[in-house]
Amino acid sequence: MPEGRQSCKMKKVLLFITLLFTLGCSFPLHVTLGTPTAIPTLTPTPGPTVAPQTPPEPGTEQNPLILALTPNPRPTEPVIAAGDALAAYLEERTGYRIVTVIPASEAALVDSLAKGNAHIASLSPYAFVMARGDNSVSALLARVRSGEMFYGAQILINREGEFTAYFDEARGENTVDAAAALNQFADKKPCWSDEFSPSGYVVPLGLLNQAQVTTRSGAFLEGQPNVVRGVYADDICDFGATFVDARENPVLEADYPDVMDKVLVAWRIPEIIPYENISMSASLPFEMRRNIQRAFLDFMSTPEGKAVMQTVYGFDELSPVEDAAYAEFILYVNASGLDLAELLDQ
Repeated sequence: MPEGRQSCKMKKVLLFITLLFTLGCSFPLHVTLGTPTAIPTLTPTPGPTVAPQTPPEPGTEQNPLILALTPNPRPTEPVIAAGDALAAYLEERTGYRIVTVIPASEAALVDSLAKGNAHIASLSPYAFVMARGDNSVSALLARVRSGEMFYGAQILINREGEFTAYFDEARGENTVDAAAALNQFADKKPCWSDEFSPSGYVVPLGLLNQAQVTTRSGAFLEGQPNVVRGVYADDICDFGATFVDARENPVLEADYPDVMDKVLVAWRIPEIIPYENISMSASLPFEMRRNIQRAFLDFMSTPEGKAVMQTVYGFDELSPVEDAAYAEFILYVNASGLDLAELLDQ
């Protein structure tokens, strides 16, 4: 074959091969590799089971009970020492591990009780109302003064004024219910003792609110004897509120010999106002609370114990008490509409 023709033939072959590869790259290629093998599912190997942690029993070394002493931003050495003596006695009598703390304020104490950072404490009446609001505590022991755990209040009027007394002095009892007696004070001006007084302001205000009696703005006279004086004078206010019985103050009797005759009780609030108490965390077991209660009473039965309790809390006598005894007081304090946090700042 002539060289020219052979060369031309070779060029055609090469062109055909190039075209074949070009077209092969433009079409999909199906490659059969046999039956596909399923990818195995990996099952995680379970690790060791971790049991949930059980908190240590309260009152143990790992979880001691926290005894709060009287709030004070700068506690004295005698108070600290007395608190340690109280904790040591409670430990010995109950077998519970107990440590002491001294909160900076009563508001901080109430907060600590709510968070479980305190378990046993002395509470003022308003602090107890606040702590009971979220069921943080349960009352154990009430402070006793003059043989009583609770005291009453009274609404006073001037005999010569326009109002009617619905309290029988001879029998010592009210003759009508609160709403009937207090309705006469609608739009009248009260004399109050001070903004923090349970008997001279907070409870009577709550009682009036409960009876849906709206009064004028009151006059705060800074002291319950002054409230009696204001009602006696009959030119400062229309009625007043005091504890039972503020009229018997020796100074008043000296200045106003006829005070008991001229200043009358329009209505008397029963003995529902408490003093301080010893309360304990409501989350603790009932038997633990009873053991602590008995230990406090045993401690107070000794001269040494009384001295310690006087130093730590200012108490001379305690008596067992139940939460139900505070129900009416809590009702009227809440009905007053006042800010409990502000009442704690007294």
